[in-house]
This record gives sequence, structure tokens and C-alpha cells, in this order.
Amino acid sequence: MTQVLLCGAAVVTLSMGIRHGFGLWLQPITMDRGWTRETFAFALAVQNIAWGIAGPFAGALADRFGAFKVLIVGSLLYSLGLVTMALSTTGLAFAGSAGLLLGMAQSGTTYAVVYGVIGRNVAPEKRSWAMGVAAAAGSFGQFLMVPVENWLIGGFGWQSALFVLGCLALAIVPLAFGLKEPPRTAVTAQQSLGAALREAFGYPSFRWLMAGYFVCGFQVVFIGVHMPSYLKDHGLTPNVATTALALIGLFNVFGTYGAGVLGQRLPKKYILSTIYLLRSIAIVVFLAVPLTPASVYVFSAVMGLLWLSTVPPTNAVIAQIFGVQYLSMLGGFVFLSHQVGSFLGVWLGGKLYDATGNYDTVWWIAVALGVFAAIANLPVKERAIQRAPLPAGAAA
Repeated sequence: MTQVLLCGAAVVTLSMGIRHGFGLWLQPITMDRGWTRETFAFALAVQNIAWGIAGPFAGALADRFGAFKVLIVGSLLYSLGLVTMALSTTGLAFAGSAGLLLGMAQSGTTYAVVYGVIGRNVAPEKRSWAMGVAAAAGSFGQFLMVPVENWLIGGFGWQSALFVLGCLALAIVPLAFGLKEPPRTAVTAQQSLGAALREAFGYPSFRWLMAGYFVCGFQVVFIGVHMPSYLKDHGLTPNVATTALALIGLFNVFGTYGAGVLGQRLPKKYILSTIYLLRSIAIVVFLAVPLTPASVYVFSAVMGLLWLSTVPPTNAVIAQIFGVQYLSMLGGFVFLSHQVGSFLGVWLGGKLYDATGNYDTVWWIAVALGVFAAIANLPVKERAIQRAPLPAGAAA
């Protein structure tokens, strides 16, 4: 279990740490290429939706053949996407590299795939905690990597910085060996993949979890990508934005780990509802008070506690209801909903900014969605689903 946790946490640290800094590239790339913010935002929106669409397939492959092979391919795609992102000279090419390639890469190197391995190798009574550890590692990656990425951009230029990150993404390859699972042997009473999908999508609690995760994606990706530009538009220095993103990552370490621990003791649906409601309150207060470095840092710390703290309880609920046989795939489908929200959050941020000259409308959409998600998680039933026994000889 220790090896799985350490290697899984390191993979998530790299994959999530790199992507959390993409907002730092918005202004240097658009100014150098002469593009609008919507061009950059659309590429990141494509990245998020590609990640979401590829997620269930990557999860199904990991469930069937093991995470090891999926992680290797994901690492290679991640490196290729970062290099071609630096070389893209048109909006279409940028959408293909920063969007499609990196989105596919992230589907094979982040939570759904890693959580499948954790779910199969950690005892149920420790599963929520273990998922909290992995999520906290992704948060630490943000705290660690955002200042590094800002330093690389400032010291070497945005293109060279992407080349360096492309090399760093290859470090996922050796880490994948620590998540290599033994070949599976046939066991009785296995569900088929189709039956698992029909069961999940026919179960209201699964659909409520998807609705809540949609909101999570909208909020965090809008803030993560557009907040640096929002702060600069209001006269604050890039260092404030860098510190803000780093603080989100730092406090997210405590928030995700805490959510994982609480998930062992409290109903997870109440944890999720509370997180979404507190996000909306934090945004309202942030918009209401004068914008200063101090208010930005307080907001970032609060949002950091709530940032990815939805991840451990959401995935733990899926495992609790449906079991772990198809955990990566089902987690991938819930994450697809998250990424549809991410697509809209990052794209509408650029679209409405270009149309109105500010981000005000998107901030208030994020507030309203947070209230919706707080309500949507309340009907979730966390108990294991009751299945009829399979006929003799019906095992997969």
C-alpha cells in the first residue's frame, strides 16, 4: 500500500502541478502571438473537454489492463503536448496541442486512473483517507510547480519553459512502475462493463454526483486560468497572482487531506454540500471587499481549503456504492461532467471578458452554481447498491 500511495501521489503531483500553472501563460502567449484571450481560453476549454471525454476510456483501459500502460502513454502524450504547445503559431494548432493532446494526456495521468489502483489496493476502511492523500499530493504539486513555472517563464521565456516542462512530464514513466498491478485472475460474480454503466447511469445518486462535479469544474478552472489576468486588470502585479495560485495549492493540501479524513467519519454528501456552499460564500465576500493583495491572499487560502477537497469524497462515494471493479471508468464518467463544467468555465471567462471587458458575469454564475451543487448533493445515497445475484455461469 505504501508504494502505491507514494508513486500515485508523485504522479498526481507532476500531472496536476504542471496543469495548474497554465493560467500564467495566458498573457505572454496572447501578447506574443497577437491572439485574443478567447483564443487561449478556447484551447484550454478544449483541453478540459478532451480530458473529460477521454477519461472514461482511459479509466476502462486501466480497469481492464492495469494503470501502468495507461500512465506510460499518458506521460508521452503529456510531453508531446507541451512541446507542440510551445511551437504552435496558429489558434487551431494551439487548440490541438494545448487542447486536444494535453487533455488526452491528463486523462491517463491524473485522478481517475490513480484512484482505481488505490481503490483496488487499499482496504475499504482506509480508502477515503488514501484518496485524500493522493489529492493532497496534487495540491502540493500546485504549490510547488506554480512558482517554478513562473520562474521559468521569467528566466527563460514562455517557450523554453514549456520545453522544460515537457521533459519533466516524462518523469511519470518511471513512477508508473510503482503502480504496476499483478495480472488479474478470473473471479466469480463479476459485472460486465455494459451492466456496470447501465447500473450507474440508472442510479439517481450517480447523476447527482455528476451534477455537483460539473459545478466543481466550472469554478476551479475559471478561477485557476483567469484569476491572474483578473488581478492584473485591476492593477495588481503578476507576483500577487503567482502567490495567490501557490496559496491555493498550499491550503488545498490541507483541504483535500482533511476531506479524506472526514470522509471516514461523516456522511460524504454533507461534506460535499458544505464545500460547494462555502465556495459561493467566499466568492461573494471576495467580490464585495476592496481588492488588495491581502484580500487576494485570504480568498486564495479559503478557496485552497475548498479547491480539490471534493475529489476524495466524490470518488469514495462511487467506490462505496458500486465497488472497485470499474472504479476508474465510473470515476472517469463523473469527471467528464467536471470537465464539461471546466470547458464552460474557462471558455465563458474569455468569451464574456471579450464581450463586456470584465469577468463580473462569470463570477456570479460561479456563485449561483455553487448554491445549486450544495443542494444537488443532499439526495445522494451512500450505501452499497443492492444487486440481484448473477445466474450460475454468468461471470465475466
